[in-house]
Amino acid sequence: MKTVLYVILGIIIIVIGFFVWFFVFFLQVPKLNIPENSSEKEKIALIDNWLEKLNSKRKFNGGILITKDGKPTLAKTYGFTNSKKTEKLNNNSSFRLASISKQFTASGIMLLKEKGLINYDDLVSKYILNFPYHNVTIRNLLNQTSGIPDSYLDLAEKEKIGILTNEKAIELIVENKPKANFEPNDKYEYSNTNYIILARVIELVSNQSFENFMEVNIFVPLGMNDTRVWNLTSEDKTFKGKTDGFEDLSGETREIKPTFVDGVAGDGGVFSSVNDFIKWDKFWYENKLISTKNLKEAFKKPTLNNGEKSNYGFGWVIVNENVVMHNGAWLAANTYFIRNTKKKTSFVLLDNSSNLFFNKIIGSIK
Repeated sequence: MKTVLYVILGIIIIVIGFFVWFFVFFLQVPKLNIPENSSEKEKIALIDNWLEKLNSKRKFNGGILITKDGKPTLAKTYGFTNSKKTEKLNNNSSFRLASISKQFTASGIMLLKEKGLINYDDLVSKYILNFPYHNVTIRNLLNQTSGIPDSYLDLAEKEKIGILTNEKAIELIVENKPKANFEPNDKYEYSNTNYIILARVIELVSNQSFENFMEVNIFVPLGMNDTRVWNLTSEDKTFKGKTDGFEDLSGETREIKPTFVDGVAGDGGVFSSVNDFIKWDKFWYENKLISTKNLKEAFKKPTLNNGEKSNYGFGWVIVNENVVMHNGAWLAANTYFIRNTKKKTSFVLLDNSSNLFFNKIIGSIK
Protein backbone atom coordinates (compact mmCIF):
# COMPACT_ATOMS: atom_id res chain seq x y z
CA MET A 1 0.00 0.00 0.00
CA LYS A 2 2.82 2.37 0.92
CA THR A 3 4.53 1.60 -2.39
CA VAL A 4 1.41 2.68 -4.31
CA LEU A 5 1.20 5.88 -2.27
CA TYR A 6 4.86 6.63 -2.93
CA VAL A 7 4.33 6.08 -6.67
CA ILE A 8 1.30 8.39 -6.68
CA LEU A 9 3.19 11.00 -4.66
CA GLY A 10 6.11 10.73 -7.08
CA ILE A 11 3.84 11.27 -10.05
CA ILE A 12 2.27 14.32 -8.39
CA ILE A 13 5.72 15.78 -7.71
CA ILE A 14 6.77 15.19 -11.34
CA VAL A 15 3.58 16.85 -12.65
CA ILE A 16 4.00 19.84 -10.33
CA GLY A 17 7.65 20.06 -11.32
CA PHE A 18 6.71 20.07 -14.99
CA PHE A 19 4.26 22.93 -14.54
CA VAL A 20 6.79 24.92 -12.51
CA TRP A 21 9.38 24.34 -15.23
CA PHE A 22 6.87 25.25 -17.93
CA PHE A 23 5.95 28.47 -16.12
CA VAL A 24 9.56 29.50 -15.54
CA PHE A 25 10.86 28.76 -19.02
CA PHE A 26 7.85 29.36 -21.24
CA LEU A 27 5.38 31.69 -19.55
CA GLN A 28 7.92 34.18 -18.28
CA VAL A 29 8.78 37.26 -20.28
CA PRO A 30 12.25 38.79 -19.86
CA LYS A 31 11.91 42.07 -18.00
CA LEU A 32 11.99 45.31 -19.94
CA ASN A 33 14.40 47.54 -18.02
CA ILE A 34 14.08 51.24 -18.80
CA PRO A 35 16.03 53.53 -16.43
CA GLU A 36 14.03 56.48 -15.12
CA ASN A 37 16.43 59.06 -16.61
CA SER A 38 16.27 57.53 -20.12
CA SER A 39 15.52 59.85 -23.01
CA GLU A 40 12.64 59.07 -25.36
CA LYS A 41 15.13 57.93 -27.99
CA GLU A 42 16.78 55.60 -25.48
CA LYS A 43 13.41 54.20 -24.35
CA ILE A 44 12.45 53.41 -27.95
CA ALA A 45 15.79 51.69 -28.55
CA LEU A 46 15.35 49.57 -25.40
CA ILE A 47 11.81 48.56 -26.42
CA ASP A 48 12.98 47.67 -29.92
CA ASN A 49 15.87 45.53 -28.62
CA TRP A 50 13.55 43.86 -26.11
CA LEU A 51 11.03 42.91 -28.80
CA GLU A 52 13.86 41.57 -30.96
CA LYS A 53 14.87 39.39 -28.02
CA LEU A 54 11.29 38.20 -27.48
CA ASN A 55 11.01 37.33 -31.15
CA SER A 56 14.25 35.33 -31.05
CA LYS A 57 12.75 33.36 -28.14
CA ARG A 58 9.45 32.87 -30.07
CA LYS A 59 7.57 34.99 -27.56
CA PHE A 60 6.47 37.72 -29.97
CA ASN A 61 5.61 37.64 -33.66
CA GLY A 62 4.06 40.87 -34.81
CA GLY A 63 4.33 44.61 -35.09
CA ILE A 64 4.47 47.70 -32.92
CA LEU A 65 3.65 51.34 -33.51
CA ILE A 66 4.32 54.17 -31.08
CA THR A 67 3.47 57.70 -32.22
CA LYS A 68 3.85 61.20 -30.86
CA ASP A 69 2.09 64.17 -32.48
CA GLY A 70 1.03 61.95 -35.36
CA LYS A 71 4.55 60.82 -36.19
CA PRO A 72 6.00 57.36 -35.49
CA THR A 73 8.77 57.07 -32.92
CA LEU A 74 8.79 53.29 -33.38
CA ALA A 75 7.16 51.46 -36.28
CA LYS A 76 8.53 47.96 -36.80
CA THR A 77 7.66 44.29 -37.25
CA TYR A 78 9.30 41.15 -35.92
CA GLY A 79 8.86 37.64 -37.28
CA PHE A 80 6.88 36.01 -40.07
CA THR A 81 3.55 36.25 -41.87
CA ASN A 82 2.61 32.57 -41.54
CA SER A 83 3.26 29.25 -39.82
CA LYS A 84 5.66 28.09 -42.53
CA LYS A 85 7.80 31.16 -41.87
CA THR A 86 8.48 31.65 -45.55
CA GLU A 87 7.91 35.40 -45.59
CA LYS A 88 9.04 38.03 -43.12
CA LEU A 89 6.65 40.63 -41.74
CA ASN A 90 7.07 44.27 -42.74
CA ASN A 91 5.31 47.53 -41.90
CA ASN A 92 2.83 46.98 -44.73
CA SER A 93 1.85 43.47 -43.62
CA SER A 94 -1.89 43.30 -42.90
CA PHE A 95 -2.83 41.81 -39.51
CA ARG A 96 -6.25 40.53 -38.52
CA LEU A 97 -7.55 43.18 -36.10
CA ALA A 98 -10.27 41.08 -34.44
CA SER A 99 -12.44 43.34 -32.25
CA ILE A 100 -10.52 46.52 -33.03
CA SER A 101 -12.53 46.17 -36.26
CA LYS A 102 -15.51 47.57 -34.33
CA GLN A 103 -14.20 51.13 -34.51
CA PHE A 104 -13.91 50.77 -38.29
CA THR A 105 -17.52 49.60 -38.45
CA ALA A 106 -18.47 52.57 -36.28
CA SER A 107 -16.74 54.89 -38.74
CA GLY A 108 -18.90 53.48 -41.55
CA ILE A 109 -22.05 54.18 -39.55
CA MET A 110 -20.77 57.67 -38.72
CA LEU A 111 -20.20 58.33 -42.42
CA LEU A 112 -23.80 57.34 -43.19
CA LYS A 113 -24.88 59.81 -40.49
CA GLU A 114 -22.64 62.46 -42.04
CA LYS A 115 -24.36 61.91 -45.39
CA GLY A 116 -27.80 62.25 -43.79
CA LEU A 117 -28.75 58.65 -44.59
CA ILE A 118 -29.30 57.56 -40.97
CA ASN A 119 -29.58 59.00 -37.47
CA TYR A 120 -28.01 57.45 -34.40
CA ASP A 121 -31.32 57.33 -32.57
CA ASP A 122 -33.20 55.64 -35.41
CA LEU A 123 -34.76 52.32 -34.51
CA VAL A 124 -32.91 49.41 -36.09
CA SER A 125 -36.31 48.06 -37.19
CA LYS A 126 -36.45 51.00 -39.62
CA TYR A 127 -33.75 49.28 -41.66
CA ILE A 128 -34.16 45.57 -40.89
CA LEU A 129 -37.54 44.03 -41.68
CA ASN A 130 -39.15 42.10 -38.80
CA PHE A 131 -36.30 42.97 -36.45
CA PRO A 132 -37.43 41.41 -33.16
CA TYR A 133 -35.96 44.03 -30.79
CA HIS A 134 -38.41 46.85 -31.37
CA ASN A 135 -36.92 49.51 -29.08
CA VAL A 136 -33.26 49.08 -30.00
CA THR A 137 -31.61 52.03 -31.72
CA ILE A 138 -28.45 52.30 -33.79
CA ARG A 139 -26.88 54.17 -30.87
CA ASN A 140 -27.68 51.22 -28.57
CA LEU A 141 -25.78 48.93 -30.94
CA LEU A 142 -22.80 51.29 -31.12
CA ASN A 143 -22.68 51.72 -27.33
CA GLN A 144 -23.20 48.01 -26.58
CA THR A 145 -26.36 48.81 -24.59
CA SER A 146 -28.90 46.98 -26.76
CA GLY A 147 -29.43 43.90 -24.58
CA ILE A 148 -29.19 41.71 -27.68
CA PRO A 149 -27.37 38.50 -26.70
CA ASP A 150 -24.13 37.37 -28.28
CA SER A 151 -25.55 33.92 -29.11
CA TYR A 152 -28.04 33.35 -31.91
CA LEU A 153 -26.57 30.24 -33.54
CA ASP A 154 -27.68 26.63 -33.22
CA LEU A 155 -24.45 24.78 -33.92
CA ALA A 156 -26.46 21.67 -34.69
CA GLU A 157 -27.51 23.47 -37.89
CA LYS A 158 -23.93 24.18 -38.93
CA GLU A 159 -24.19 22.18 -42.17
CA LYS A 160 -27.47 23.86 -43.05
CA ILE A 161 -25.99 27.33 -42.50
CA GLY A 162 -22.89 26.76 -44.61
CA ILE A 163 -20.72 29.87 -44.39
CA LEU A 164 -22.30 32.35 -42.02
CA THR A 165 -22.70 35.81 -43.56
CA ASN A 166 -24.05 39.08 -42.21
CA GLU A 167 -27.28 38.50 -44.11
CA LYS A 168 -27.66 34.95 -42.77
CA ALA A 169 -26.85 36.12 -39.24
CA ILE A 170 -29.67 38.66 -39.35
CA GLU A 171 -32.04 36.06 -40.81
CA LEU A 172 -31.23 33.76 -37.88
CA ILE A 173 -31.80 36.58 -35.40
CA VAL A 174 -35.17 37.40 -36.98
CA GLU A 175 -36.13 33.73 -37.14
CA ASN A 176 -34.93 32.56 -33.71
CA LYS A 177 -35.65 35.77 -31.78
CA PRO A 178 -33.18 35.14 -28.93
CA LYS A 179 -34.51 36.64 -25.72
CA ALA A 180 -32.99 40.02 -24.87
CA ASN A 181 -30.79 40.09 -21.79
CA PHE A 182 -32.21 43.44 -20.67
CA GLU A 183 -34.14 46.48 -21.90
CA PRO A 184 -32.25 48.83 -24.23
CA ASN A 185 -29.93 51.21 -22.39
CA ASP A 186 -30.45 49.51 -19.02
CA LYS A 187 -26.78 48.61 -18.89
CA TYR A 188 -23.62 47.95 -20.88
CA GLU A 189 -22.97 44.41 -22.11
CA TYR A 190 -20.38 43.62 -24.76
CA SER A 191 -21.93 41.69 -27.65
CA ASN A 192 -20.33 40.99 -31.02
CA THR A 193 -23.83 40.66 -32.45
CA ASN A 194 -24.35 44.42 -32.09
CA TYR A 195 -21.61 45.14 -34.59
CA ILE A 196 -22.64 42.40 -37.00
CA ILE A 197 -26.06 44.09 -37.11
CA LEU A 198 -24.41 47.49 -37.70
CA ALA A 199 -22.46 46.08 -40.65
CA ARG A 200 -25.71 44.73 -42.06
CA VAL A 201 -27.35 48.15 -41.66
CA ILE A 202 -24.46 49.63 -43.68
CA GLU A 203 -25.10 47.05 -46.41
CA LEU A 204 -28.83 47.72 -46.53
CA VAL A 205 -28.55 51.52 -46.52
CA SER A 206 -25.67 51.70 -49.01
CA ASN A 207 -26.82 48.78 -51.19
CA GLN A 208 -23.22 47.52 -51.14
CA SER A 209 -21.40 44.76 -49.35
CA PHE A 210 -19.79 45.88 -46.10
CA GLU A 211 -16.40 45.02 -47.61
CA ASN A 212 -16.95 47.19 -50.67
CA PHE A 213 -18.50 50.09 -48.76
CA MET A 214 -15.56 50.32 -46.37
CA GLU A 215 -13.01 50.13 -49.17
CA VAL A 216 -14.61 52.77 -51.38
CA ASN A 217 -15.77 55.18 -48.70
CA ILE A 218 -13.21 54.87 -45.89
CA PHE A 219 -9.98 53.07 -46.77
CA VAL A 220 -9.29 54.46 -50.27
CA PRO A 221 -10.05 58.10 -49.36
CA LEU A 222 -7.76 57.82 -46.33
CA GLY A 223 -4.97 56.22 -48.37
CA MET A 224 -5.03 53.12 -46.17
CA ASN A 225 -3.67 50.82 -48.85
CA ASP A 226 -2.98 47.88 -46.51
CA THR A 227 -6.42 47.94 -44.86
CA ARG A 228 -9.49 46.02 -45.93
CA VAL A 229 -12.36 43.82 -44.85
CA TRP A 230 -11.61 40.19 -45.65
CA ASN A 231 -13.39 36.97 -44.73
CA LEU A 232 -14.69 33.74 -46.26
CA THR A 233 -17.20 35.64 -48.42
CA SER A 234 -14.50 37.74 -50.12
CA GLU A 235 -13.98 37.04 -53.82
CA ASP A 236 -10.23 36.61 -53.40
CA LYS A 237 -8.97 33.68 -51.34
CA THR A 238 -6.13 35.79 -49.96
CA PHE A 239 -4.46 39.13 -50.72
CA LYS A 240 -1.01 40.66 -50.91
CA GLY A 241 0.52 41.29 -47.51
CA LYS A 242 -2.08 39.31 -45.55
CA THR A 243 -0.83 37.60 -42.41
CA ASP A 244 -2.13 34.18 -41.42
CA GLY A 245 -2.78 33.19 -37.84
CA PHE A 246 -0.72 30.41 -36.32
CA GLU A 247 0.02 28.77 -33.01
CA ASP A 248 3.64 28.68 -31.92
CA LEU A 249 3.97 26.49 -28.83
CA SER A 250 6.70 24.19 -27.56
CA GLY A 251 8.77 24.76 -30.67
CA GLU A 252 6.02 23.72 -33.11
CA THR A 253 3.88 25.89 -35.34
CA ARG A 254 0.35 25.15 -36.56
CA GLU A 255 -1.84 27.26 -38.83
CA ILE A 256 -5.13 28.46 -37.33
CA LYS A 257 -7.74 28.56 -40.08
CA PRO A 258 -11.10 30.37 -40.23
CA THR A 259 -14.26 28.35 -39.57
CA PHE A 260 -17.81 28.60 -40.94
CA VAL A 261 -18.59 31.61 -38.70
CA ASP A 262 -15.87 33.67 -40.39
CA GLY A 263 -18.11 34.91 -43.17
CA VAL A 264 -19.50 37.66 -40.96
CA ALA A 265 -17.85 41.04 -40.49
CA GLY A 266 -18.41 44.19 -38.50
CA ASP A 267 -17.53 42.70 -35.16
CA GLY A 268 -14.22 41.66 -36.77
CA GLY A 269 -12.96 41.03 -40.29
CA VAL A 270 -10.76 44.10 -40.78
CA PHE A 271 -7.05 43.68 -41.58
CA SER A 272 -4.56 46.52 -41.31
CA SER A 273 -0.86 47.32 -41.07
CA VAL A 274 1.50 49.17 -38.76
CA ASN A 275 1.87 51.94 -41.35
CA ASP A 276 -1.89 52.34 -41.84
CA PHE A 277 -2.47 52.77 -38.12
CA ILE A 278 -0.56 56.06 -38.36
CA LYS A 279 -3.30 57.28 -40.70
CA TRP A 280 -6.03 55.69 -38.59
CA ASP A 281 -4.85 57.49 -35.46
CA LYS A 282 -4.92 60.82 -37.33
CA PHE A 283 -8.42 60.07 -38.64
CA TRP A 284 -9.90 60.36 -35.14
CA TYR A 285 -8.50 63.87 -34.65
CA GLU A 286 -9.64 65.33 -37.95
CA ASN A 287 -10.44 64.14 -41.47
CA LYS A 288 -12.25 65.24 -44.62
CA LEU A 289 -14.94 62.54 -44.39
CA ILE A 290 -16.57 63.14 -41.02
CA SER A 291 -17.00 66.46 -39.21
CA THR A 292 -15.24 67.16 -35.91
CA LYS A 293 -18.62 67.44 -34.18
CA ASN A 294 -19.65 64.02 -35.46
CA LEU A 295 -16.28 62.48 -34.52
CA LYS A 296 -16.79 63.57 -30.92
CA GLU A 297 -19.90 61.35 -30.72
CA ALA A 298 -17.61 58.32 -30.72
CA PHE A 299 -16.02 59.36 -27.43
CA LYS A 300 -19.11 60.31 -25.42
CA LYS A 301 -19.87 58.15 -22.41
CA PRO A 302 -23.47 56.91 -22.76
CA THR A 303 -25.96 57.79 -20.03
CA LEU A 304 -27.89 54.67 -19.00
CA ASN A 305 -31.55 54.57 -17.96
CA ASN A 306 -30.57 54.78 -14.28
CA GLY A 307 -28.52 57.93 -14.89
CA GLU A 308 -25.15 56.20 -14.59
CA LYS A 309 -22.46 56.48 -17.24
CA SER A 310 -21.14 53.59 -19.30
CA ASN A 311 -17.63 53.63 -20.77
CA TYR A 312 -18.15 52.22 -24.28
CA GLY A 313 -18.40 54.77 -27.08
CA PHE A 314 -18.58 53.97 -30.78
CA GLY A 315 -16.10 51.07 -31.01
CA TRP A 316 -13.94 52.56 -28.26
CA VAL A 317 -13.50 51.83 -24.57
CA ILE A 318 -13.37 55.26 -22.92
CA VAL A 319 -10.80 55.04 -20.13
CA ASN A 320 -11.10 58.73 -19.23
CA GLU A 321 -11.57 62.06 -21.02
CA ASN A 322 -8.09 61.79 -22.57
CA VAL A 323 -7.54 58.07 -23.09
CA VAL A 324 -9.43 55.59 -25.31
CA MET A 325 -8.51 52.05 -26.26
CA HIS A 326 -9.67 48.73 -27.67
CA ASN A 327 -8.24 45.25 -27.89
CA GLY A 328 -9.09 42.09 -29.79
CA ALA A 329 -8.40 38.38 -30.05
CA TRP A 330 -9.53 35.92 -32.71
CA LEU A 331 -8.01 33.12 -34.82
CA ALA A 332 -4.52 33.52 -33.29
CA ALA A 333 -4.62 37.30 -33.61
CA ASN A 334 -4.02 39.48 -30.57
CA THR A 335 -4.40 43.23 -30.99
CA TYR A 336 -4.23 46.38 -28.87
CA PHE A 337 -4.65 50.08 -29.64
CA ILE A 338 -4.59 52.94 -27.13
CA ARG A 339 -4.60 56.70 -27.71
CA ASN A 340 -3.92 59.60 -25.37
CA THR A 341 -5.43 62.69 -26.97
CA LYS A 342 -3.95 65.06 -24.38
CA LYS A 343 -0.40 63.84 -24.89
CA LYS A 344 -1.06 63.19 -28.62
CA THR A 345 0.41 59.71 -28.33
CA SER A 346 -0.71 56.29 -29.50
CA PHE A 347 0.46 52.71 -29.05
CA VAL A 348 -0.44 49.76 -31.27
CA LEU A 349 0.61 46.15 -30.75
CA LEU A 350 -0.31 43.40 -33.23
CA ASP A 351 0.51 39.67 -33.13
CA ASN A 352 -0.60 36.74 -35.29
CA SER A 353 0.84 33.82 -33.29
CA SER A 354 -1.64 32.97 -30.49
CA ASN A 355 0.72 34.80 -28.17
CA LEU A 356 0.40 33.71 -24.52
CA PHE A 357 2.52 36.68 -23.45
CA PHE A 358 0.64 39.43 -25.27
CA ASN A 359 -0.88 41.12 -22.21
CA LYS A 360 2.44 40.96 -20.35
CA ILE A 361 4.16 42.64 -23.27
CA ILE A 362 1.55 45.40 -23.31
CA GLY A 363 1.92 45.90 -19.56
CA SER A 364 5.68 46.13 -19.83
CA ILE A 365 5.64 48.73 -22.62
CA LYS A 366 2.83 50.87 -21.20
